[in-house]
Amino acid sequence: MRSRPTAALRHRTVQGPAGRLHLVEQGTGPLVLLLHGFPESWYSWRHQFPALASAGYRAAAIDVRGYGRSSKPAAVDAYRMLDLVEDNVAVVRALGEENAVVIGHDWGSNIAATSALLHPDVFRAVGLLSVPYAPPGGPRPTDVFSRIGGPEQEFYVSYFQEPGRAESEIEPDVRGWLAGFYAALSADTMPAGNESDPHFLAHGGRLRDRFPAARRPAWLSEEDLDVYASEFERTGLTGALNRYRNMDRDWQDLAPHRGAPIEQPSLFIGGTLDASTTWMSDAIDAYPATLPGLSASHLLEGCGHWVQQERPDEVNDLLTEWLATLRG
Repeated sequence: MRSRPTAALRHRTVQGPAGRLHLVEQGTGPLVLLLHGFPESWYSWRHQFPALASAGYRAAAIDVRGYGRSSKPAAVDAYRMLDLVEDNVAVVRALGEENAVVIGHDWGSNIAATSALLHPDVFRAVGLLSVPYAPPGGPRPTDVFSRIGGPEQEFYVSYFQEPGRAESEIEPDVRGWLAGFYAALSADTMPAGNESDPHFLAHGGRLRDRFPAARRPAWLSEEDLDVYASEFERTGLTGALNRYRNMDRDWQDLAPHRGAPIEQPSLFIGGTLDASTTWMSDAIDAYPATLPGLSASHLLEGCGHWVQQERPDEVNDLLTEWLATLRG
């Protein structure tokens, strides 16, 4: 498709169920709603805006509840999945649209999938990046996570459960912690060989002790890191971490949808070096049953977790080609 001139990014806020929702948009045409993961912001989609706008879409990336300029409710249970789904519906309505394609990365992938599952009339197609779709159900999440680490170490999701605990590690040096976390999950800087797995920490230790030292991934400039760090230095990490603290509530809330497939057209993009795709390979293998509308599942060779930032050109091509098939 021939490129067309695009306008500058537009920042705006709309009203959601819990208050303010900040979003950034570019382009005109069918709405594509973009959902970031942890610990990021709307800025995670900076490379996708011009590609989607040039291809004739209205790209809108939100700061998920608890992040950036969006509202940050005080209650931990205000970050349950059902509430985040309703935020997305509110954004679509506030932008004057009846429906949208929803695309998410990391936690945003889970939120996008659940939005499509619960509101197929609003979310007509779903794109999932890095984290595969697995239908609701199975054992209680925190029971599973508590067994993963074993007696000598703790899984990072379990570490994030206690309010204030991870914050006390991260917030004294937000910029340094973010740099280490991004590097730990990036293809060109992730630990290898005898280095420690950054998804675990010693009991009583810190997650950052497992981060690769003094490495910055190629996709992350100092200016990019400044953008991310400045947001979290202003807001703190509690809103972002509260997503992890609702996994058992989500398990209960979504029990009526146990095993449910997503029927709408879908797309998956992951990296071969991302633990999310290797640990959840069974979920990818189950896509014929769980995502019957799947157009394609792409695993980018040698790519880590931050797919749309590590490999923006490839991701943009895959997204725009898929979106074109939805226009009929």
